[in-house]
Amino acid sequence: MKKRRYFFSSLLVALLILCFSCTDIKHNELSKKPTAENQPKELVTHGDTRVDNYYWMRLTDEQKNAKDPDDHTRQVLDYLKQENEYLKGQMAHTEAFQDALYKELTGRIKQNDESAPYLSNGYWYYTRFEEGMEFPVYCRKRGNINAPEEVMLNANEMAKGKDYFNVAGLSISPDNKFLAFGTDTKSRRRYTLQIKNLETGALLPDKITNTEPGYAWADDNMTLFYTAKNPETLLSEKIYRHSLGSNQNADVMVYHEKDESFYIGVYRSKSGKYIIIWNSSTEVSDYHILKSDNPDGIFKGFTPRQNDLLYDIAHLKDKFYIRTNLKAKNFRLMETSETATSIENWSEKIAHREDVLMERVELFKDHMAIEERKDGLVTMRIIQLSTGDEHHVAFDEPAYAAGMAVNREMNTEKLRFTYSSLTTPQSTFDYDMVNRTSELIKEEEVVGGHNKEDYTTERRWATARDGKKIPLSIVYKKGFTKAGNSPVLLYGYGSYGHTIDASFRSDILSLLDRGFAFAIAHIRGGQMLGRSWYEDGKLLKKKNTFNDFIDCGKYLVEQKYTNPNHLYAWGGSAGGLLMGAILNMEPQLWSGVVAAVPFVDVVTTMSDPTIPLTTNEYDEWGNPENKEYYEYMMSYSPYDNVKAQPYPHILVTTGLFDSQVQYWEPAKWVARLRDMNQGENKLLFHINMEAGHGGASGRFKKYKERALVFAFLLDIEGVTE
Repeated sequence: MKKRRYFFSSLLVALLILCFSCTDIKHNELSKKPTAENQPKELVTHGDTRVDNYYWMRLTDEQKNAKDPDDHTRQVLDYLKQENEYLKGQMAHTEAFQDALYKELTGRIKQNDESAPYLSNGYWYYTRFEEGMEFPVYCRKRGNINAPEEVMLNANEMAKGKDYFNVAGLSISPDNKFLAFGTDTKSRRRYTLQIKNLETGALLPDKITNTEPGYAWADDNMTLFYTAKNPETLLSEKIYRHSLGSNQNADVMVYHEKDESFYIGVYRSKSGKYIIIWNSSTEVSDYHILKSDNPDGIFKGFTPRQNDLLYDIAHLKDKFYIRTNLKAKNFRLMETSETATSIENWSEKIAHREDVLMERVELFKDHMAIEERKDGLVTMRIIQLSTGDEHHVAFDEPAYAAGMAVNREMNTEKLRFTYSSLTTPQSTFDYDMVNRTSELIKEEEVVGGHNKEDYTTERRWATARDGKKIPLSIVYKKGFTKAGNSPVLLYGYGSYGHTIDASFRSDILSLLDRGFAFAIAHIRGGQMLGRSWYEDGKLLKKKNTFNDFIDCGKYLVEQKYTNPNHLYAWGGSAGGLLMGAILNMEPQLWSGVVAAVPFVDVVTTMSDPTIPLTTNEYDEWGNPENKEYYEYMMSYSPYDNVKAQPYPHILVTTGLFDSQVQYWEPAKWVARLRDMNQGENKLLFHINMEAGHGGASGRFKKYKERALVFAFLLDIEGVTE
């Protein structure tokens, strides 16, 4: 009997040892740093030879979607899988914390929620969310907000069985009968256009592939204009006319943009009188117009295309209003008769101002609303058209985000706008332009409660190395100490003239409540301080963007918000390029850096016009065929400037199907960093194998990755709950 007990005891011990050994083996496999094979490829430009050891990581869409992948495809996918497994192993000790963070982040979101309804052509439109569901339900009510609900689309039903789903470009026919919409199931931004009869609920047999969302109906309710994309470069390049009930092959091309530096699209004017084709590059705008009651007619050029001429148009009654940079860096407003639209007929309505950027114009029957930005902050300028009387809608927080929202109706005295700040949740207002009063229509609810008085917002100005003053928006929970040892997360973008305003983000509360401050560096390359702010951060001045961000980081250290052991940086896409640049330039300034879908292989991408969107970007980054631009880009390209030096903790994220920044850019960059990094800090790479540039689709899924990012940052700080 004793021998038997001894035998079973020995067996149990052996099994336990085996189990622990298996666990250790598995953990070791997950914790083993991936090693990418070196396959040198020489790239020669202007006599300069670059050796790219990881060029082989590129896959085509066909290879990524192949059911029976070839050896090369398997090699690439296996490497990406190894990176995901390594990240999982390195972050295994935070899995419970990530789950808790995910529940915390999503727990602040109101499950049963709906948007502020807006009026358009006799119907109130809104989206609503149902408890536990990832996608919106698109609805409308006829005539009165209390009327019975009509469900136009339930994206939750449409998304069933799909790894990725997005619906966009919803457009209602003038008679309110038909809904045109686009769906994307691959995250490559190639949408399939479909049409639904809202009276019967039936989908029409019409199915048009490879479109850009944004569709325009003619007055006959039977003709629809849409934008087709180049299947290889993904450029929007052709406008087609489609008749309901016909096959896509019968559609008529009405416009072909042959300049590959332009984006194009089509829309119906707010007045409803015109179908408008827009063409836009970084430095040039172009429009073509056609009356909506003549869908078989020929589009007419608004004015001849000119270099360095930017403008947009809006129609009211018998006039077009033109917001333009013509002899006006920060834009001015012109007007012209709808029968004489060429530039020589434009006359000034509102003059240019050196200290005010005119961002947007909205027309109503009796009023004009202008969104303006002065000293980086937005105000609304209201003008009574018949008298010229004007006033402003201003806001009093030190840093905030405000902007005009959906304003589909001409015959109204109310302007719809949104407002938020780093402490104030997103709020939607209707502003009475006659009585000058605001009505709160909806404020985003933070489930569990949010008291803005518990947090402090600041607006500071950091001095860049060339003397420029860089705005900083900062938020922290009261009790945050400026003793030089608190954690701070600095966010930045700085490209395309895109301004990152100080808007509310409920997810950031998870960092603020754990002792972090969150700061936004409004660096050059954005447009916060006017058009010149953008121009000073592009092309041959791009390094100002990186220097500004670094100098903002140093300012936070100098002002005792933090120190380099607790300073973190975060940016995505072009902001990911920013992260790559600052890592090479001053790695010792940061404790950790998060680079999301980062555009880091600048020179190689900009040298290859077959890569989606490359040719559209020449006016932003430069064309490497020009030696001056090639040499300048080579001097900062993150991939090409990885050095043999210690790097801080780094987390990189991407999506396999990203159409904006191809996944292989961050994959190559991470592999090179692994080769060159002389430090012991973490270098982690997360690849979403189902998503693209925007990450996972759905309302909640995206917070899985956000929980990973926050757990990464908090883990470095030693925060575990």
